[in-house]
Amino acid sequence: MPELPAADPRFNDFVILQAQNAGLFLGQIPNPATGDKTLNLRAAKSVIDSLEMLADKTAGNLTQTESKLLDTALTNLKPLYESAIGADRS
Repeated sequence: MPELPAADPRFNDFVILQAQNAGLFLGQIPNPATGDKTLNLRAAKSVIDSLEMLADKTAGNLTQTESKLLDTALTNLKPLYESAIGADRS
């Protein structure tokens, strides 16, 4: 039976930080320095792409909790990005 991967709290912190960055770039979270909500689709796409790459490269090497956190972050961010693209084109 294969050994289960060990949990690493740094992984969760990293995924949460990246999700927060994407939220900031998607105008969902105010900029802490200015209080303004701004949209930076290029930066948001870069963060989402990086999280997708991380999911692909770590498949089978994450704990159930880590995998769920990463999946949830992507599941929440992708529709926000698509919505932001639509709003930006209007």
